[in-house]
Amino acid sequence: MAEGKEQDITQVLSQLVVYYVEEIKEILSSEVWESIFLNCTKNEILVFWLLYREGEVNMTELADYIHVPLNTASGIVSRMEKSGLLVRMRSKEDKRVVYVTFSERGRAQFEALIGELYNYGIQVASAFSQEEIGLFCRMTAKVIEVLRQENKRDRPSKKVRKIVIE
Repeated sequence: MAEGKEQDITQVLSQLVVYYVEEIKEILSSEVWESIFLNCTKNEILVFWLLYREGEVNMTELADYIHVPLNTASGIVSRMEKSGLLVRMRSKEDKRVVYVTFSERGRAQFEALIGELYNYGIQVASAFSQEEIGLFCRMTAKVIEVLRQENKRDRPSKKVRKIVIE
């Protein structure tokens, strides 16, 4: 394959991976994420993804990204830290602020996974014409939209519970 075409495919795939992960992060169920990524939960994979993109985030940003309360995010980070995948650090300016980043082991593990997925993507993409890649992208966008609609339909509405105070 010509070097120019490989660079084009690499650039397109990089942009597509970022786009599609962001699009599907809330659509797929936890069970699907766990089966794809072995023993990692959906939230752990999303923490990895966020750190891969941002390098370092504070706990509030992390909790907001994965749509969980701060105490739930703390529990997730604690498990990942105990496994040696993440490191927590207090801000030097404000000791109340805690930042999270990859440990060396965590970064290496996630980069190996991304590298493997990327290599498969290159192999698959090189087998397609530009037209087929465009068709694939359009079809994938439709799949995401169908899953998004299904997710909205299946999500139970939150009911406000009234507590009687005597």
